[in-house]
Amino acid sequence: MSQVLASQRAESVGVKRRHGATGDMVFSAIVLCCGMFVLIALLAATFSMGWGGLLAFRTFGLEFIYGTEWDPVAQKFAGLVPIYGTLVTSALAMIIGVPISLGIAVFVTEVAPRWARGPIGGAIELLAGIPSIIYGMWGLFTFAPFMSDYIQPVLIDWLGPLPLVGALFSGIPMGIGMLTSGIVLAIMIIPYIASVMRDVFLVVPAQLKESAYALGSTKWEVVRDIVIPHTRTAVVGGIFLGLGRALGETMAVTFVLGNTHNIAISLMEPGNSIAAAIANEFTEADTDLYLSSLIGLGFILFVVTFIVLAAAKLMLLRIARQKGE
Repeated sequence: MSQVLASQRAESVGVKRRHGATGDMVFSAIVLCCGMFVLIALLAATFSMGWGGLLAFRTFGLEFIYGTEWDPVAQKFAGLVPIYGTLVTSALAMIIGVPISLGIAVFVTEVAPRWARGPIGGAIELLAGIPSIIYGMWGLFTFAPFMSDYIQPVLIDWLGPLPLVGALFSGIPMGIGMLTSGIVLAIMIIPYIASVMRDVFLVVPAQLKESAYALGSTKWEVVRDIVIPHTRTAVVGGIFLGLGRALGETMAVTFVLGNTHNIAISLMEPGNSIAAAIANEFTEADTDLYLSSLIGLGFILFVVTFIVLAAAKLMLLRIARQKGE
């Protein structure tokens, strides 16, 4: 009798193991398909944009990257102007947005009273959920006139005559332009960067901060020597996440950048970006070369974004190696 029960128990265990092995294989196959979907989608997007811009690259060669002429009538296209505008506005957004995001995250996690942390955190999340076209309309109808009437005249009068930085702040206070676009982009990326920083600051072990306070450290010293070094990998990742957001922004930049194909040193002057050029002119592309040039700009934007994110990944790996992770 005991032998029969033992054999039945062994058979049930074997059945469970077979079912478990089958379920594990199905689960592995499903998650493998999910992981491969990302790679397939990335490769498909790269191939489609590269193939769509092939005619432009064949026609103009490397001049398509470093040339400045954009003339749909003469069928001559080059992408340096929108590339320059994309890089400048994104750099301005990062210069303005990163310190403010860091200040917000430190205030919410280390300085603000507990009753204020929830409302401020909720406001950050709501700010991140505002559609970009709303930012663009606000920038065009409200912020650009404010810049034209109050900010740009002061910058031109006070900084324009200076020998080194004066060229960046010379021109006519039109409201729209590189500086306005950079500020609007900074407002857009602040919630993303601040949210990441806030979340990683909250997971810093309390024992580390309490030990620093016990040794007589101030809040500034705790943030500088404990919080930021402990979370710098995630902080850098959040910063590059915001940079990727700024590089690909379309509607907000389209409203306030000016959309003119010229390169100007002054930040007061209007310009163009890759995303804005594609959004403005895609429906007007009446020839194959015109359409291929716009798709080629999209491919360049894809490559620039990929390089930025790859550089971020390499930086994070280097930081991890330095920490011994």
